[in-house]
Amino acid sequence: MTEPAPPPMDGRDPSHLRGDRITGDRYWSREFVRREWDMLWTRIWHIAGRTAEMPEPGDYVVHEFMKESVICVRQHDGSVRAFYNSCAHRGMKLVKGCSSVERFTCPYHGWRFGLDGVLEHAQDREDFPQGDPCGKLRLKELRCDTWGGFVWYTMAEQGPSLHEYLAPMPEVYANYPMETAVRVAWYRIELDANWKFVTDNFSESYHTRTAHPQVPPWIDQDVDTARHEMWPAGHGRTVQPMRPSLSDRPAEGGNAMFEAILRQWDIDPAGYATYEDFALQGWRDLKTAKQRLWRERGYLHYEHMDDEQITDSPHTVFFPNVTISFLPDNLILFRSEPHPGDPEKCYFDLWCMAFPVAGQDTVESIMAGTRPLREVAACEHRVFDGGRGIPELAGQIVYQDMELAQDMQAGMHSRGYADAYLSAQETRVRFFHEVLNDWLDGRRP
Repeated sequence: MTEPAPPPMDGRDPSHLRGDRITGDRYWSREFVRREWDMLWTRIWHIAGRTAEMPEPGDYVVHEFMKESVICVRQHDGSVRAFYNSCAHRGMKLVKGCSSVERFTCPYHGWRFGLDGVLEHAQDREDFPQGDPCGKLRLKELRCDTWGGFVWYTMAEQGPSLHEYLAPMPEVYANYPMETAVRVAWYRIELDANWKFVTDNFSESYHTRTAHPQVPPWIDQDVDTARHEMWPAGHGRTVQPMRPSLSDRPAEGGNAMFEAILRQWDIDPAGYATYEDFALQGWRDLKTAKQRLWRERGYLHYEHMDDEQITDSPHTVFFPNVTISFLPDNLILFRSEPHPGDPEKCYFDLWCMAFPVAGQDTVESIMAGTRPLREVAACEHRVFDGGRGIPELAGQIVYQDMELAQDMQAGMHSRGYADAYLSAQETRVRFFHEVLNDWLDGRRP
């Protein structure tokens, strides 16, 4: 039985903060990048890929992070192991992308390594003065584990386990069958902004009314409605009721989006006397209807989910650079990673995943539009380029966020900027930077 998660801190309470300044140089200084590599990226747990990408022995994924490269490969016993993607002979990269092999063969001199990383063959093996390398040399291994349908690894030889590092999020999300979700859209987009812009952005919803006017009709992010939570390790979330905002009502009257959701679950939206009843009582009626009808409608992923989970959106940041939106029928993963050569660029990953529902062969992905309900075969590598690089995502929430990135990055150079002046609902933004400071100063494992 899963132990209950410890209670969170109030993510709107600035008394939890020290008050560390968020200075502009954090977003462009090469010295800051070096400290992040030494003290953060080589010590945390990274997502390499999804378990769905490697169902059989020999299936592997390669994660390229800055100038490092890591292979995660399924073993014959079903486990997953991780190795640096560097031949033990002279360092050549062995493989790229994701595929399946019986063994890893170096494309330079033909050395062959088993799935367990042990060298099985070397050309002219008797020609080494220090002795036959076969059976003796091996690829350097990293710690590797799985959670949530994701394969994780860490470059730290010692330190917290994956479960310890993620705590208490595995307990918080124990009711979601995350490993059953299907990735229907997969993008890696180069942005002209430091990676921290993305975590900052997903640590608050204060920008929603301005940047995402399409959201309030179906997700209530009003200042006194959404619940803000954070935990000492730096993880945090905003729990948003998926119901219309009472502050930002559609100008034309009515609310076609929420009306359609209610009708989908046999609720008559015309049966409410006021807009307040429509939003609030309709939301409560939706919980009841979903709990009554989920099995016959084929929403089997609801089996262990509670009332909040089947109707709301806990938008969750996993420190330092992974965000997952846990929607009732979708999981959306956002990840930012630093560019290997330019601190004012980053890679932004968007993985849209949907839970299978009986009878459905397409899904309306919140961030990527209508998609076939099947695993996409390959990642779409794009450059944002003012939006020109991903025209098919224009108008989507995530596109609107990316439109802000370059000018936000430019603002970090301005003499007019000295520190952020934050609202209470942005407390988690400063908390993220304070936890990051702890890592950089050696106060975290």
